[in-house]
Amino acid sequence: MKKNKRILLAGAALLSAALLSACGSKQTDSTQAGTQEVSRESATEESTAAAQEASRESMTKESTTAAQDEILEETSASAAETRAAEETESPAESTAKESTAAETVPETSESETEASETESSAPLGPVLTAADIQEGVYDIEVESSSSMFKVTSCRLTVEKGYMTADLTLSGTGYIYLYMGPASEAEDGKGDVSAYEEKDGAYTFSVPVEALNQEIACAAYSKAKEKWYDRTLIFRSDSIPAEALSRSMAGAQLPALEDGEYLVDVILEGGSGRSTVTSPARLTVADGKVTAEIVWSSPNYDYMKVADVQYDPVSTEGNAAFEIPVLCFDAPMAVIADTTAMSTPHEVEYTLTFDSASIHEP
Repeated sequence: MKKNKRILLAGAALLSAALLSACGSKQTDSTQAGTQEVSRESATEESTAAAQEASRESMTKESTTAAQDEILEETSASAAETRAAEETESPAESTAKESTAAETVPETSESETEASETESSAPLGPVLTAADIQEGVYDIEVESSSSMFKVTSCRLTVEKGYMTADLTLSGTGYIYLYMGPASEAEDGKGDVSAYEEKDGAYTFSVPVEALNQEIACAAYSKAKEKWYDRTLIFRSDSIPAEALSRSMAGAQLPALEDGEYLVDVILEGGSGRSTVTSPARLTVADGKVTAEIVWSSPNYDYMKVADVQYDPVSTEGNAAFEIPVLCFDAPMAVIADTTAMSTPHEVEYTLTFDSASIHEP
């Protein structure tokens, strides 16, 4: 009996262990299933969140793109309106805008507007051509009709009956000049002068018809690719008086017939010890005026007037020279070379001829 009880107890224990083992296995399976379920739910939530975020980003990009497109459309519309306005604006307004844009100088940030034609700042003398000016190179002032087309410096060259000018502009808005109206420049009827850059400025070489008169000039804008009309005046009163030719000096004389006259003359300069004979003999012939200058010393071997040398007319007595009279009632510059020193030396003087004193001998 006791043996049978032990067997029964052992079997019960085995059965209990088997049941406990089965329960534990079910719990483990349940736990794993729960864990997997949670994992699947978490993955689903993450996927949903990612999808929502991607959707938001897509909507943002689409919104930004739409906004940019709208801005581009507005800009294009604004540009179109501007072009339409430019096409319908008056010629004067168009010229003013184009001139301002073309002539703006970046380095100086100019913001001037187109100026109307300006009157000469001072009275002009008689119209002069190359025949009225001694050959040479002179600095000359040039007036312009536009404050945006300003000539800062100019060198006038007179040679072989022609005048040319190297003029420098204040800005770099123009690349071609034509001495004539813009309509002729557009049709290619004459020679066009291109710029030459010197020290950052644009210089042009152009022909000069005359001084003291308005000269038409066309300037080509590099920004607008268009010709604009300008007016220039080359002023003769800015060059030396001795630059006037003999014929021009004669034209300034009182009405005198060809012949011999006397005129009072005043000498200034040098050491102050030398003098010249006054009145001096004056000769008028074919519109040309000359004077005989007789020095108080024989020690002069030549004189210069406007860089032209004149030798003595006599080798006896005091030095005497026949020189052109370039102006009256104003100092005329001359040079006399003296041999009184150890080596010849040029001395600068001025001679002033008094037109009111002119009389027959």
